[in-house]
Amino acid sequence: MDLANQRLETCYEPIHVDVWRTNLRLSNGAIYTKFFTDSISNELIDQLLQDCHSPQDLLGESGLLKVLTKRLAERVLEAEMEMHLGYAKHDPAGNHSGNSRNGKTSKSVRSQNGEIELDIPRDRNSTFEPTLIGKHEKQLNGFDDRIISLYSRGLSTRDIQAHFKEVYGVDVSAGFISQVTNAVMDEVKRWQQRPLDALYPIVYLDCIVVKSQDGGAVANKSVYLALGVNGQGEKELLGLWIAKTEGAKFWLSVMTELKNRGLKDIFVACCDGLKGFPDAIEAVYPHTRVQLCIVHQVRNSLRYVGWKERKAVAADLRTIYSSATLEGAEEALDAFAAKWDEQFPTISPSWRNNWERLIVIFDFPPEIRKVIYTTNAIESLNASLRKITKTRRIFPTDDSVIKLLYLALHNISAKWTLPIRDWKPAMSQFMLMYGERISG
Repeated sequence: MDLANQRLETCYEPIHVDVWRTNLRLSNGAIYTKFFTDSISNELIDQLLQDCHSPQDLLGESGLLKVLTKRLAERVLEAEMEMHLGYAKHDPAGNHSGNSRNGKTSKSVRSQNGEIELDIPRDRNSTFEPTLIGKHEKQLNGFDDRIISLYSRGLSTRDIQAHFKEVYGVDVSAGFISQVTNAVMDEVKRWQQRPLDALYPIVYLDCIVVKSQDGGAVANKSVYLALGVNGQGEKELLGLWIAKTEGAKFWLSVMTELKNRGLKDIFVACCDGLKGFPDAIEAVYPHTRVQLCIVHQVRNSLRYVGWKERKAVAADLRTIYSSATLEGAEEALDAFAAKWDEQFPTISPSWRNNWERLIVIFDFPPEIRKVIYTTNAIESLNASLRKITKTRRIFPTDDSVIKLLYLALHNISAKWTLPIRDWKPAMSQFMLMYGERISG
């Protein structure tokens, strides 16, 4: 088969524990396959280790692992070249094939075992593009993933540099780290524009505040989050947005974007008490019931309560929103006002001012009510994000905020493997109440 001047796509995959298959897809669609055995006997391992008398001999600058990494990488590169040309080295089949080997080029690359000098084979037509280490790449595959993993856990560029220097003995520039992490922004854009399900029975809307540089000054920025619960009870972050301040006008643009991406209906939207926020939701989703977040209401109520009274006030507030009926909640609020208004005169009026939005939960049966006012989903998400952002006191740009939060959210959502608690009875009640909207 004449493979000269063909554009190849390489795929390594294990056949079983000792054999690997390399598939190369040519530009004409044909597949060239070669098998490699990777059986390593104990005798061979003993032979390799016989000159290792200390950890330095195994893991050091000139240690066994580094030498093996170099030899194995160069062996793979030779195999890729053989497949690219279509014949083995010194094979007469290469005569007059139109392309041939043309020496090697030394290249310094980064690996988990430190800097390695690799001899990269060349061909006369300069059409060979190795998969293991690309022409313009400076690190073996997997190196970028380690940088992104550390970045997503809140480590700064300086921390990542120190980590690679200490663990791998590799000097990584700040520019290179930024280049690797900036590549994530294309993925962020695709994720932010992806189509959404037509129905999310519950959507939690909230924002967190971070500090970011803006025009040479440091400013507070609001990062908007929309967390949906789909028909199977699975949590899904619908998107994240950043703006200078939290406002109902911006939330209106967020809701409009969600609708444009395919989200046609929401049964219940849970949000904080921002003025105009419920109106912004209902302007786009007029049939959605808006429930103000109980957690935010309680937190605002306790803001000016001293530590001595905080526990007692919180317990009395709980009797309001945990009441079995609306009448019971009204009686509990009256009892709270009679007990605490003299000492804390702003709490009960705040509940009364927001009462119509706070009591939406009482329009639903207990199965749904518990899912709605138990806002652990969004609160847990916010707590995880704040844990990441607190290591970065000030972000250099808005893109760096989005980049870090997206990577952090990717790690967090990987743990969302189960539906939210008590979802099945809640969804059964939703089907009874909104059967036509679900079927539609």
